[in-house]
Amino acid sequence: MMSKKRLNTIILVFVASVIAYLFLLPFIFMVFTSFKELEDSLTATSLFPKRWTMENYVELFRNTNSSPVVRWLGNTVLVTVTGTALRLSVSTTAAYALSRLDVPGKKFIVGGLVWGMAIPEIVTLFPLFYIFKQIGMINTYWPLILPSGSGVMVIYYIYTFLQDFPMELEEAAYLDGASIMKILRYIVLPSIRPVLVTQGFITFLGLYNNFLWSSLVVNQTKMQTVTLGLATLTLGENDNRPGLMMAATVVAVLPVLLVFLFANKYIVRGFTRSGIK
Repeated sequence: MMSKKRLNTIILVFVASVIAYLFLLPFIFMVFTSFKELEDSLTATSLFPKRWTMENYVELFRNTNSSPVVRWLGNTVLVTVTGTALRLSVSTTAAYALSRLDVPGKKFIVGGLVWGMAIPEIVTLFPLFYIFKQIGMINTYWPLILPSGSGVMVIYYIYTFLQDFPMELEEAAYLDGASIMKILRYIVLPSIRPVLVTQGFITFLGLYNNFLWSSLVVNQTKMQTVTLGLATLTLGENDNRPGLMMAATVVAVLPVLLVFLFANKYIVRGFTRSGIK
């Protein structure tokens, strides 16, 4: 006879599987539709393709004039990697300085960070757009990368984590003659790696999915990121070709999945540490 505990476990696993399937259904539909022929994708009578084909992917990478997907992916990699590195480096050094150094007006600066997190990001878009337009940087990589340096939430997150970080190791290294930068590089950074990876992934995801700001500062096809390029592709003449649009979406989703699979254990560890605090 099955025990009550085992029955509850089976029911829980079944319910969790159903919920997971519901969340994964759009992704599954996207992948299968990308391998369908045009007529099959328009009728959509079945989830699985009647005949599997790679024509949508071939067409996607063949038409480089109206949809330079490889160029869009290259732009996106450049913007997201550079922007994430910029935000993490600026935020880490700023948070460490606030946490360890005798900075004048530290309380007011920390209070300003809290208030800064309360300001909606959309409020800052048009002043930023006006500034970049005045200095002639529209349709360049600079407006897509430079605003990433102002990571108020990341600075405050790392600062609060360092507040509870033991200083004994840092003090011992300082007595041995290590400089502040060496202490930061060899002692602090390895200890807060899960936090940095977590915040880095969140920043990467935000930059990768950024549409509104990209649409304001970029209007040339060759300078578009993959999110903006997909929107252009979808709203163009391909709106009656679901298979091609799904293929483009699969190509756009793959980099994020690969980054998540790589950083998954660090992300979980980072959230766990912040929860224990």
